[in-house]
Amino acid sequence: MILDAPTSRRGSLANRLHLDMPLLIGLLLLSGVSLAVLYSVDAGRVDQQLLRLGLGFVGMLVLAQIPPENYVRWTPWIYAAAVALLIAVLVAGIAGKGAQRWIGIGGFRFQPSELMKLAMPMMVAWYLREVSLPPGPKKIFAALLIVAFPTLLIAKQPDLGTALLVAGAGIFVLLFSGIPFKLLGLASLLLAPMAALLWEFGMHDYQRQRVLTFLTPESDPLGAGYHVIQSKIAIGSGGLYGKGWLNGTQSHLEFLPERHTDFIFAVFGEEFGLLGGVLLLSIYLFVVWRGLYIAAQAQETYGRLLAGGLIMTFFIYFFVNIGMVAGLLPVVGLPLPLISFGGTSMVTIMASFGILMSIHTHRKLLKG
Repeated sequence: MILDAPTSRRGSLANRLHLDMPLLIGLLLLSGVSLAVLYSVDAGRVDQQLLRLGLGFVGMLVLAQIPPENYVRWTPWIYAAAVALLIAVLVAGIAGKGAQRWIGIGGFRFQPSELMKLAMPMMVAWYLREVSLPPGPKKIFAALLIVAFPTLLIAKQPDLGTALLVAGAGIFVLLFSGIPFKLLGLASLLLAPMAALLWEFGMHDYQRQRVLTFLTPESDPLGAGYHVIQSKIAIGSGGLYGKGWLNGTQSHLEFLPERHTDFIFAVFGEEFGLLGGVLLLSIYLFVVWRGLYIAAQAQETYGRLLAGGLIMTFFIYFFVNIGMVAGLLPVVGLPLPLISFGGTSMVTIMASFGILMSIHTHRKLLKG
């Protein structure tokens, strides 16, 4: 017998609203950190961030009410719309800072690549939902084509960081489908020559410069290496306990660039030190653990693959940002999720958590 939900669960307000409380608590903690650090960096941006967080949580709540079977029906249309918008960006997009990534509608502008962060794992999960898992080589190849086309469109803007994140979202879904290790090994062997081709023909000069700067930032301390050097100085000066909230010098004296967006973790590290950084990472990892738990508890293939892809995309988001701010990875322009000052990316991230909560709270219980 299949029941929609047990009586004991219906009594909880959180369950009636289809909210997962452990996940919600983790998201609220990250939002609180965001407001505190932004207040230290630029108090004038706190109201805007609070509004965007509010919109994000409302969007999350709305999407959590939608049963997963509706997402299954809508997925091909969402993916097609996202691809069409990416093509529109290349044809008639708004350019800024050397890139063409935005579309303007009714006086507002947004990045269609943000929508693809959701559409990509949804589409790959949709394609594999009725396939016998693990998928065979033909199914894997077809799934990779689903991943490749939008990734190339985003890389053409150019936005290599988002392109890699979108590609990762689709590939993580494939990994959760149980790809044999021998195929992973073969793919790894093919990546080396492809990386060389990407370096030579697929990357712009400034993107190659970012990689070279990552390897030797001190070679151009006042130019390409300035961001990373100042970021490492800020984090290192925080020591074990930090200088204290509102007492950071690198950010307040404006040595640290992009301190409210891409390099906000350096501000946090300077003010709260190593212990604060460990605590922040613990909150992030708790959110990831909860997302993986939701994926493991999902009863349908679509929900399980989609939940795994969404939460691992979130993991890559903060892993890459913290790695680049600490000088461990090249700078690719990804914000620190739910903490950096931002608009479209924050709404997209909150939307993904709304879908996760929908997958978890709309489960049907099997009895008898």
